[in-house]
Amino acid sequence: MADVTQKTSGQAQVAGAAGFVVFEVVAYYLLRWITSPLGRPDQFQPENTIVPNWVKAVLFLLLHLVLVVVAVLVLSNRLPRRYRGLVMGWFYLSLLMGFVLVFVLMS
Repeated sequence: MADVTQKTSGQAQVAGAAGFVVFEVVAYYLLRWITSPLGRPDQFQPENTIVPNWVKAVLFLLLHLVLVVVAVLVLSNRLPRRYRGLVMGWFYLSLLMGFVLVFVLMS
């Protein structure tokens, strides 16, 4: 139980940030490739294009959530106990990042 109260090092936080950035970039390009046939690239058309683009956005968010939850489950099983607290912080940040990535995807 003594190892739970130990503070994590700066190297662990830098490694976590680097892993987070790599994970988000890979997830974005993978999910962009998966959802590429959905939606319309030109959103400003005389016809209403909200439905196909809405399906693409929702599917992107759901798949991103699945990837994040699987990554958290795998990391929490493999990392030592003292690093598990860092994983939840990156998990919450990744949930917010999913919405940012949807805006990037649609622009």
